[in-house]
Amino acid sequence: MAEWHKSSFSPNGSNCVEVAEGPVTYFRDTQNRELGHLEASAPEWKAFVVAVRL
Repeated sequence: MAEWHKSSFSPNGSNCVEVAEGPVTYFRDTQNRELGHLEASAPEWKAFVVAVRL
């Protein structure tokens, strides 16, 4: 798995979303890491990012 980093979509100073990108992208809530993560394939993650930017 790739290294976790704060999503570029998270505003400065906020605790929002961390991602680990690769063939499968993992994402999790920074304030609730112990609850685990969700995952999406590269095409699914790309579609999500495109939809969020609209």
